[in-house]
Amino acid sequence: MSGIYQLEIQETLEELKELLAIQKTATGFERVQLLYLLKTGHGQTISQAAEIIGRNRVTLHKWIRLYKAGGIEGLLQQKSSPGRPRIIPKWAEKALDKRLHEPQGFNGYQEIVEWLSQNLGVNSCYKTVHKLVYYRLESCPKVPRPKSVEQSQAKIEAFKKT
Repeated sequence: MSGIYQLEIQETLEELKELLAIQKTATGFERVQLLYLLKTGHGQTISQAAEIIGRNRVTLHKWIRLYKAGGIEGLLQQKSSPGRPRIIPKWAEKALDKRLHEPQGFNGYQEIVEWLSQNLGVNSCYKTVHKLVYYRLESCPKVPRPKSVEQSQAKIEAFKKT
């Protein structure tokens, strides 16, 4: 019969149901849904399945080609764009995070910029360091104000309890 797509789907209906339940992205869900519709017979043709899913039939043909070439793994594989590499590498970010959690801390973001260039050899600007420390590491370079020598630790603990 013309228009009915003959595709051999290796996964069982139960496996496809489980895959549908664990999909984290909408595209992954739609792709598994295509296989499920073709396996159950609810979408007898690609055009019917495209109408149910809400995608163009050409898109569904691309997904089927991906499934034929690489199986379910090939169909669900996510493409990731390489993007620009970070100015401050991961190892320097970890070292900075460790240094930020030490008691002496930094006096400001400019001091962090200087510390990165002198100790780690990473040159970056103030704005980059601020975004890294404040938004990504969710930290602050400032250290708490020094406590008075005359303060009694026992009185402080009693005040915190009440």
